[in-house]
Amino acid sequence: MPTVEDVAELAQVSRQTVSNVINSPEIVRESTRTRVQEAIDSLGYRPHASARRLRTRKSSTIGVRIDPLRDGISGAVLDRFLHKLAEQADSRDLRVMIFTARDADDELQHVRRLRDGSDVDAFVLIATFHGDPRIEWLTENDVPFVSFGRPWGAELDDPRHRWVDVDGRAGVREATRALQQHGARRVAFIGWPSPSGTGDERRAGWGEATSIPARDRARYAREVEDGVSSGTAAAESLLALEDAPDAIVCASDSLALGAMLAARAASVPELRVVGFDNTPVAAAVGLSSIDQPLDDVVAAALTLLFGDSGNNVRPNPNSNEEPTNRLLVPRLVERRSSHLMPDEITGAQSSGNH
Repeated sequence: MPTVEDVAELAQVSRQTVSNVINSPEIVRESTRTRVQEAIDSLGYRPHASARRLRTRKSSTIGVRIDPLRDGISGAVLDRFLHKLAEQADSRDLRVMIFTARDADDELQHVRRLRDGSDVDAFVLIATFHGDPRIEWLTENDVPFVSFGRPWGAELDDPRHRWVDVDGRAGVREATRALQQHGARRVAFIGWPSPSGTGDERRAGWGEATSIPARDRARYAREVEDGVSSGTAAAESLLALEDAPDAIVCASDSLALGAMLAARAASVPELRVVGFDNTPVAAAVGLSSIDQPLDDVVAAALTLLFGDSGNNVRPNPNSNEEPTNRLLVPRLVERRSSHLMPDEITGAQSSGNH
């Protein structure tokens, strides 16, 4: 295995200069950094991670808590997010440490322990919510973090809080309009109980686009806990209306799958359904869904924490001159569940019986 001495000899610099290039590149002249980096690449040298952590008090590690899986459908989004986080972190020579916690307070206990032991340099928060105590504690204690989710009910542009989120309002608005363009006259909505920052935004997008008169919208909206069975029950109650909806947009793929099952049981295959998250289940059953750009979410999160490259945590800005948040727009992925006309569905069923 090549050593620091081997790199120094090839680059014709001192051992300390090699160390500076690895640990504090900003103090080394660009021409020297380039020469040392070329030697590192040529020899295939990799610094000893444990020794470097002891010397620099840096772990080159990001901590992130995961929640228990519920129905396995919603959990697919977090699974994809974690895989993409690990892939992009590795390109920066960073590691990802995953831990579990019972609730937000228990998560903060883990954060304190990991931070005090220099086991983690920064944290990624997921599933932010109104009055989130994690955000307040992390900002007050100057712990570097970025959240996948905006600070619901708090200041969006606080420079101490770096966040990335997906514009669910825009996504549901686009889906509702697309359903209406395909001929739907009454697009209903199934979402989560309020207050739910994410859920409320998605419902607002439906409200902005649906052609249902404002006075009737409450009849065509359902708020239920996330899950396939909840989506089925909500869709059944909507289909029981005298003027039943001819399309439903849902806050998740779990709810949308339940709505599809309800439509099948009620013998209304023409009911058009759109979910949210574009999970593998949605692709497998032909469910239209709103796709979150998770590659872009992860890239933005790492940039907000570490800059355009490298693994040194950026200092918290003292002003709003440098952006500290990103709101990304999702896209609608249309499949058979949302864009076929009733006669097309009937024809497809008939051909399948031969």
